[in-house]
Amino acid sequence: MAVIKHRSQRVAVFIDTQNLYHSAKNLYRAKVNFNNVLKDAVADRSLVRAIAYVVNTESGEEQGFFEALAKIGIETKTKDLQIFYGGAKKADWDVGMAIDAIKMAPKLDAVVLATGDGDFVPAVEHLKTAGGCQVEVISFGRSSSGKLREVVDDFVDMDENPKRYTIGGQYGRSRGGRVTPSKEKGDEQQTSGSSGGWGSVKRLA
Repeated sequence: MAVIKHRSQRVAVFIDTQNLYHSAKNLYRAKVNFNNVLKDAVADRSLVRAIAYVVNTESGEEQGFFEALAKIGIETKTKDLQIFYGGAKKADWDVGMAIDAIKMAPKLDAVVLATGDGDFVPAVEHLKTAGGCQVEVISFGRSSSGKLREVVDDFVDMDENPKRYTIGGQYGRSRGGRVTPSKEKGDEQQTSGSSGGWGSVKRLA
């Protein structure tokens, strides 16, 4: 789909950290390269704000990850993991992320959602009609909602170049030379560390 992106556009990026983290881990056994996600989401435009929405883990390993995000200009919003009677757990930022995007829309020309979650479809439709914003999504196409891809103005499929958006992944290759998720069986390697398991961050070049 054709979409106009120019330097004077005011852009905000809203990152569904869990969605990207689990997609990268399940598809490629990799960490997310948030540095490149942010760079390609902004696309040389005027960045107003970039916010990553994170759920605190029970082990509390996130601090290093938060600090790394801050160094590349990404704010973090956190909430605690909810544990219900019986052991059920709930952890999502969908409503909070959507509300923030809608609240900021009047000061923006483009909203970029880094998620593949179809629950954001109503928010996208509202942002486009009532908010008048160009709405874009950057995510792994294989784990993204088809409806979400249909309603946005632009979709950046990170599966088209997974090595750019992940670090330490396991990749296969199709007959046409396209990089694909690895089909090999191997250890489900842990992606925790200084980034608390959420991903890998480097300074913007």
